[in-house]
Amino acid sequence: MDQKIVDEVVDTLWSGWITTGPKTKKFEKMLTAYAGQSVTLCVSSGSAGLELMLHWFGIGPGDEVIVPAYTYAATANVVVHCGAKVVFVDSDEDFNISVEAIQKAITPRTKVIIPVDIAGWPCDYDAINALVRKPEFQRLFTPATKAQMTLNRILILSDAAHSIGGKYKNRMTGALTDITVYSFHAVKNLTTAEGGAVCMNLPPPFDHDLLYRELNAKSLHGQTKDALAKTQIGGWRYDIIEPGYKYNMTDIQASMGIVELVRYNKDMLVRRKHIFDRYTTAFSGYSWAQVPLYETLERKSSFHVYLLRIKRINEAQRDRIIQEIFKKEVAVNVHFVPLPMMTYYREAGYRIQDYPVAYDNYSHEISLPVYYDLTDEMVDTVIKAVVEAVETVRGDK
Repeated sequence: MDQKIVDEVVDTLWSGWITTGPKTKKFEKMLTAYAGQSVTLCVSSGSAGLELMLHWFGIGPGDEVIVPAYTYAATANVVVHCGAKVVFVDSDEDFNISVEAIQKAITPRTKVIIPVDIAGWPCDYDAINALVRKPEFQRLFTPATKAQMTLNRILILSDAAHSIGGKYKNRMTGALTDITVYSFHAVKNLTTAEGGAVCMNLPPPFDHDLLYRELNAKSLHGQTKDALAKTQIGGWRYDIIEPGYKYNMTDIQASMGIVELVRYNKDMLVRRKHIFDRYTTAFSGYSWAQVPLYETLERKSSFHVYLLRIKRINEAQRDRIIQEIFKKEVAVNVHFVPLPMMTYYREAGYRIQDYPVAYDNYSHEISLPVYYDLTDEMVDTVIKAVVEAVETVRGDK
């Protein structure tokens, strides 16, 4: 938060437009230009964007949606809200969803796959996109709605809550698959306090302008005109074409995003990468440290979360290490507890034993602080605290 954001928000407050209006529309166009998808719809949260697209595709009882076991609850909760079955699958060592596990989980009931770019690291989208186009899986797909009939295959709905600014084979997250959903929650790299965006990149014969209008109505209670459209002379009359949802972004939120997006690549991502590099340089000298992948020839992270793993420990030892770090007045976290370990999903019959890689990644992982105002001196304090805590619990170097 700085004066530029304050000024833009104040300008919005004085403009007469505090709900969905010209700044939201401007932010949508900026996001489309930024990543190169066909069109963008801003919404009230990343979760709202995921759920909106599941409803649009006609997901409901009897359908299955493939979700990684290693993710935040929102990815699976939206499937439950639609009445469909969550089908969890295991991860690869890089924390992201296993393409091999996806392939084994596809059934005639599978309608959607939701890959998640954990910590900002893009999934293997070429492999996932190719998978749903395999003749054997296309033959399994039985469409039940207009959108499903038009696509005529499993939909890829990317949960890119962490990964705006990430790259895969020189393409930006947002334009890598059918639909991509960003989150602009308060802890994300690019924040609008709360908010999200749906990035649409569907194949022909989908008409993205028509789809935008359809989703805009669906996100506003099925109303055919938003508040901005109704201000046109004689434009007061509107219709309700379906019982939609209240998922729209406000101009107050969009004004923050406009400022942040302009400076995102040259400021926010640069600072976050610097912090990642500083951690990696420090921890690479220790045999117990497994530093995360965040840049290769094919992929580049958005540097959202630094997922440090400690080798040759168990979950209880990891928890003790975290407590030792806390004692040194350094806050760390874990991203994430796999969903089959959470009460709701555990009681629904999911077993963490069925997702061994996800559990192994989780049991060794500690998320280190990464945020814009974290100084180099503070990073060094974190490093020292982690090293001392690990050596206290493991008893070695």
